[in-house]
This record gives sequence, structure tokens and C-alpha cells, in this order.
Amino acid sequence: MQSSKSSSPVEALLPVRLGKGRVPYARGMRAGPWVFASGILATDDKGGLAREVRDGGRPLSGLPRWYREALCLFQRAEEVLKAGGTDLAHTVRADQYFPDWRAVPFLHLARKERCGEYIAPSTSVLESRLLVPRAGMAMEMIAVRPGGGLELKPHYPEGLDVPATSAFAPVVTAGDYVFIAGFLAAWKPGDLGGIAPEAKVPEGHLWKGNRIQLEADYIIRKKLVPALDGAGASLASVVKAQVYLADIHDVPAFNQVWARHFKGSVPATTFVPTINPGFAITDARCEINLVAVTDNGKTTKAPLEGNFPPVCDGHPLAVRAGNLLCFSGLVAASADGPVAGARRGARRARAGIGAQMKYLLDIAAEGCRHYGASLENVVRIQQFHTDLADFEPACRVWLERLRGRPLPISAVQVPAPLVVPGCAVQLDLWVYVP
Repeated sequence: MQSSKSSSPVEALLPVRLGKGRVPYARGMRAGPWVFASGILATDDKGGLAREVRDGGRPLSGLPRWYREALCLFQRAEEVLKAGGTDLAHTVRADQYFPDWRAVPFLHLARKERCGEYIAPSTSVLESRLLVPRAGMAMEMIAVRPGGGLELKPHYPEGLDVPATSAFAPVVTAGDYVFIAGFLAAWKPGDLGGIAPEAKVPEGHLWKGNRIQLEADYIIRKKLVPALDGAGASLASVVKAQVYLADIHDVPAFNQVWARHFKGSVPATTFVPTINPGFAITDARCEINLVAVTDNGKTTKAPLEGNFPPVCDGHPLAVRAGNLLCFSGLVAASADGPVAGARRGARRARAGIGAQMKYLLDIAAEGCRHYGASLENVVRIQQFHTDLADFEPACRVWLERLRGRPLPISAVQVPAPLVVPGCAVQLDLWVYVP
């Protein structure tokens, strides 16, 4: 299918219709020099698992199912990137979600085959469910177009270990933009691994620090600061962070460390709960990835100012960097908790999701207007649901707001609660600002 073209500064790539509700879905978006590939799954043209992924009558006779799925996943990704005028060699970020950790090594095998020497900064976490039943992996990608004015350069700062099985670039710059892979509080002297001793409470002790604050501090000091420094950036120039947590109740303690390091310059931040274990290291509690701008470049960080309701105290609603506007994770809550009409009834009616989505899109649209942008220029929608049955009702609210435009959307199911208990969906949005 051909790309959807209009006078809009953003262009939907390879639009299709998904699910029983026939939701218009944009497999990707092109906006200026950027290409976004959203919700990549190993699907057929009807939205089910691709034929080459399904086991058939002899499930043990061929290549491993997850390896076949990973190859199909990269084929789908390359189709979108090609439609946007780019390729895997120009990707700057990849995010992967898995319901089962056993699928991850097979994606790594396929990724090395398809990507070759260069693999973009990557984050992989474990979550409850994906949109397609029995799917073992889902992926998001961000890329730049060759000749679009954003030269891509990988960086390998000293001391930043990358597992040999993953082999991704820990840091990539694209012009003034900096993309940093997801980092754990990992320790690797020689061939050993696991969480660093200084990121743990000493064995046998009860109150020599607490685990989430020790891990967060270690990740920031030992991973993120060196990564930023190696690309000519700093904590002050961080635009966007995704923070994955094994226990969402760790958010207040995490924020205490976060605020201390950022000193009044907290980036747009999204907190996402994972299943437990949810990371490459089984006892890890936290993984963080970043987007920043270089300290001495022409592109600057501009937090959204005004009377906007942040999810967490001290966090901006959104931060603009050049032609990208990145929102903090949005849930439908005010200072008093979930907004009116958002809570579910005893029968888990879908009415609550409609009220939440309308509130969220109103807030997002207001944030866009502050920068002279439009929510119609959204290029990346990640929805983290506590129940994927809410996905299509949520999409109907989007379609009403965007007048039927194909949605550059992905969704995974995460454990409840979200950062505000009682909310059923969190939005993580990127908007193009012409």
C-alpha cells in the first residue's frame, strides 16, 4: 500500500487497518529529516501473526519460532524505513518489548544478521502482553533520512560496557541530537556481571541505603553521565527519559535522586512498570534511556512552562528540542487523583478509558498549542495499558480527535498500577514541530 500524502508536515507511511474495529494504523511516519516506525510486529496483512511465524503441524521441525519471528520483525521494519527514505544503517533508536525473556537472544541473532556492524542504541524490557495474541516481540524505531541534514555518528565512550550478545552502539548523535541506550546498574569486572555492589544494600544489612536509590544514582553517575559526556552533552541538556521500573511504587524514591542530579532541569520523563523480572539482570529494579541535545549545538532544550498539571512534582509536561516535542508520560490525573469518570466500575466497563483519553488528548493538545504546534503532527504514540482490551476504545478517541488520520501507535500491557493508581492508560507522545 502506498504512503498517505497530504499538505501536512507529517506523512503516514504504509497505512493499514487493524483488528475487528479496523483501526487506521500508520506503520510509520515521515516528518522532516525523521522517520518513525511504530508498533512493529511480525504480522500479516490482516493484523494476525505472519504465516512464516506460525508453527503449523510440525512445530519442532524447522528454525526456532522466535528466530523466525525476529527475522519477520526486521523485514517489517525495513519496509517502513524504506518507505520513509531510509534504512537500518540510519536508525538512532530501537525499543523492544517481550512477554517472555527466552525470545530475546533470538532477536539479537536476527538483529546482527540484518543490521551488520552497526546496531542503534537499544532498550529491551519484559512486559505482560503484546497487541497480537501469541506475539513474542514488538519493536519501535527512530531513524534519520540520508541527506536530511542530521549526520549520524555512533560513540563508544570509555567504560560503557555493551554485552557482546547485544553489540549495539551505546550512544549515537544525529546532528545536535543524542540518543542513549537503556542502561542498568550493571557491573562487569572481567567476565563477571550482575548489579554493581555499590548499587546494592550490603548483604545482611537493612538500612544502608535503599535499592532503587542506589541503582538510580549508579546508573546516572556511572552510565548516563559518561555516555552524555562522550557525545558532547550533559544532564542539563537531557530532553527525554524513559524509566522502566520493576516496582512502580519506587517512583517517589527514584524522583528524589532524579531531582538531585538534574538540579531543576528535569527532562520529560515517563515511568513504565515492568513485569518482575523485567530486565536482562534478574534482580535489577530500573533501566533508563535518554534523548538529549549537545551542549554547544544550535538545538536547545526548551521545557514547557505554564500552568500545566504534571504527573510528578517538579517534572515538565513536555520539552521541545528543535523540531521535536517530547511529552512526559501522561495519565488522566489531577492533584486529587484520577479525573472524574476515569475510574472503572466493578464490571470493568470501557467507559472509563474514554474519559481518560479525552482528558489526556486535551492536555496534550494544549501543550502543543503552547509551541504553535498541533496534536495532528504526532509522530510517535506509545500507549501503556493495564488492560489491552482498552486499546480499540482508546483509538476511537484518537480517531475522533485526529479526524480519522492513521495513527502512529503502539501498545503493550503493563502491570497495574500506573504511576497514579486507578488510571488505566499512560501516553508517551512525540510531536513534530515544523
